[in-house]
Amino acid sequence: MSSAYINGIGVFFPNQPVTNDDIENVLGMVNGKPSRSKKRILNSNGIITRYYAIDPVTGKQTHNNAQITAEAIQNLTAKVNFSLEELDCLVCGTSAADQLFPHHGLMVHGELGFPPCEVASTAGVCCAGVSAFKYGYMNVLSGLTKNAITTGSELVSNALRSVYFQPEIDSKVDALSKNPTLSFEKDFIRWMLSDAAGAVLIENAPRPDGLSLKIDWIDYISYANELGACMYAGAKKLEDDSLKGWREVENPDEVYQESYFAVQQDVKLLGENIIPYGGKGLSRVRAKRNLDSNKINWFLPHYSSEFFREQTYEEIAKAGVPIPYEKWFTNLKTKGNTGSASIFVMLEELLYSGNLKKGETIFCLVPESSRFSYAYIHLTVV
Repeated sequence: MSSAYINGIGVFFPNQPVTNDDIENVLGMVNGKPSRSKKRILNSNGIITRYYAIDPVTGKQTHNNAQITAEAIQNLTAKVNFSLEELDCLVCGTSAADQLFPHHGLMVHGELGFPPCEVASTAGVCCAGVSAFKYGYMNVLSGLTKNAITTGSELVSNALRSVYFQPEIDSKVDALSKNPTLSFEKDFIRWMLSDAAGAVLIENAPRPDGLSLKIDWIDYISYANELGACMYAGAKKLEDDSLKGWREVENPDEVYQESYFAVQQDVKLLGENIIPYGGKGLSRVRAKRNLDSNKINWFLPHYSSEFFREQTYEEIAKAGVPIPYEKWFTNLKTKGNTGSASIFVMLEELLYSGNLKKGETIFCLVPESSRFSYAYIHLTVV
């Protein structure tokens, strides 16, 4: 069987980094008041800077999702001198495209305007970029295509702006609430997320110049059969933990009054399950792949908050894959939680850091809290 290689990675971050002190200056204050939970959440997640596709002066959106994805692809092709005229397959993963349809990949193709090729999109949240990556990997590995570019991108800042939460606050005022505030589940997520895009070139042979990453395997496991939705948008969580989608409402005003389209996180469900189930999946992968932590040189864990760092360390050891901190590589503090782009944002920085050596191995862990799915990736530097 043929092999597949990462022969280049490109990333794009819109505008200048936004510090913790400037977040509400860019996103706005809900009901004109500073968030009461912001400081506590930021102290816990350890993020220092993030990126927003919003003009900090005007508050207007500067890019859409298709545009930042196209920028990442252009940065990739310029870096490795690859012509999009030669591209066989484009696969784009994201949590939320700019529209319900056409799908995200088609909008990116249209944005770049290169010749006809196979184009697909994958849905999800943090694992959406990995599922796109696996689609491209399987295409190249099977010989169906000579190459593929896969992307993970997030543009969520526009949905975090205070204006999108004001109808909910106003409805609470109308209901004579003495202290209308945004629910913690909605406020929590405003301080976690960042806009970014990552693009990966996969080819059937390594580049003769520079380093490539051989894709050894990708495993993707869902535990949606055991757990309910934890992070969601376009829906409201009911008392029985089921989701009521925005198209199920009888009165359309309810969608705006209760901020159905806000990204929401069930923090209790997250804290109790996101790490243990990642370890549960890792135990399966270790047995299936005969994974030996002593042979891992670099560990790239995606997590949304530094709060989960020590828990991750303990859980992977419990799963039989202990990895000391000196082998870890992450850039959460400076890039923020970039969701489906995150693993490629990390890989890009590591690949071009000058620290990799041929023969070294890289192990990546990507949890997705939306309904508890996990991706595991193993790469070898060649």
